[in-house]
Amino acid sequence: MGTLYLVRHGQASFGADNYDQLSPLGWQQSRRLGQYFREHGHRFDAVITGTLQRHDETWQGIREGMEIDLPTTRQAGLNEYDSEAVIRTVHPEPLKKPDSPELYRHHFRLLRDGLRQWMEGAVTPQGMPSYTDFRAGVVAALDWVRTEHTGNVLLVSSGGPISTAVGHILGTAPETTIELNFHIRNSAVSEFKYNPKGHRLVSYNTLNHLDGPNYKGWTTFT
Repeated sequence: MGTLYLVRHGQASFGADNYDQLSPLGWQQSRRLGQYFREHGHRFDAVITGTLQRHDETWQGIREGMEIDLPTTRQAGLNEYDSEAVIRTVHPEPLKKPDSPELYRHHFRLLRDGLRQWMEGAVTPQGMPSYTDFRAGVVAALDWVRTEHTGNVLLVSSGGPISTAVGHILGTAPETTIELNFHIRNSAVSEFKYNPKGHRLVSYNTLNHLDGPNYKGWTTFT
């Protein structure tokens, strides 16, 4: 039986012109996770990531912290949904930049509503696949792991695909999958055990690498 470690990317640049890049703290989170893996003797037989910049940079930070290099398989099925396109399905007018607590809450209220409707098949955000196809991309990555590998595999992706993977394994309702998505933290690790027949969840959304006073303030959600 192998182990699949699913890592959400480090903190990205929410509210910036280019969200799809790690913030300085996101780089620190990623390198610290790599150091933690090295300190605890983790070794990986394979690495699979999405194709987004923040996925690449997170793996680069982990790699630097572990002081290793490994061939990487990149699959677009592990890319995040377009949150702005999802929001436009329920709020077509432009939104103000979320630079206050109330605007942040408003942003995520709209996103939750848009996600629910997308997952139910009521809307198809512009430029995005149906949720059925989005989910199929995530499941294809899980299938690749269990059919091609037997040892430890590292997967670097985003909150949407990781929560979808957990929801797929546990058979959760859309509302539960959305809550899993909204509560997953940057650089958090989830763990699946797998064999040729399937996967099972062992842990979700852990930040063991950020335990201790040296990492106070390093827990983020964007």
